[in-house]
Amino acid sequence: MSANRPPVRLSARPTVVAIDGPSASGKSSTAAAVARAIGAIHLDSGALYRGLTAVALGLRERSPEAIIAGAEARNLELRQVAGMLVPFLDGRDAEPVIRTPDVTALVSEVSALPAIRAWVNARLRDAVTGGRPVVLDGRDIGTAVFPDAPVKVFLTATPEARARRRLLQRGEAPDPAKVASEAAQLAERDAQDSSRRVAPLRRADDAVLLDTTDLDFEAQVGEIVRLIRERTRIIS
Repeated sequence: MSANRPPVRLSARPTVVAIDGPSASGKSSTAAAVARAIGAIHLDSGALYRGLTAVALGLRERSPEAIIAGAEARNLELRQVAGMLVPFLDGRDAEPVIRTPDVTALVSEVSALPAIRAWVNARLRDAVTGGRPVVLDGRDIGTAVFPDAPVKVFLTATPEARARRRLLQRGEAPDPAKVASEAAQLAERDAQDSSRRVAPLRRADDAVLLDTTDLDFEAQVGEIVRLIRERTRIIS
């Protein structure tokens, strides 16, 4: 071995299923269902960005360095709970504080910061250990975080379909005016995520496009499970 060449480090990384897509495309719920179906662990990368955003909301200075320092001071970390890797903040499940309107309004801005993305990506990769396969969802899992994932899916739907689903999820009636307003906000978020300099939202060249506009939930989960069966040895 050359003296200038570092030793090769062998590591057994579990199989990764990458599910990417725009906001409100159903990535998290679909990924969670797929993980249950194949006995895998589910990891929602967006939840970690939301955790950082919740930290940012409590800071006077919102530079990447200040946000990261704040997150580490408050022990923002991923823990496995009931088959999922979820963010904990201040030693507690962070779910109640990361789904607020204030976090939703700021998360796109925070997640666009290069240093923030590097911090999150490092923790996502560190979290994928052990023997069980992992189903990750996000916006750049298949392009930036795990570009060598054997199964990549780009989940999408029209802004109107995504708007109706989001309204129903919030318990609101999907009347035409509300759908139009929500769809416009989603389209604006798509434009921001697709045009940012760092890790823009895009479909990986080898990702399977799955348009769920006219698919029910069980059908889209079934399509991904079928794809996993074809491309891996996770399930027979």
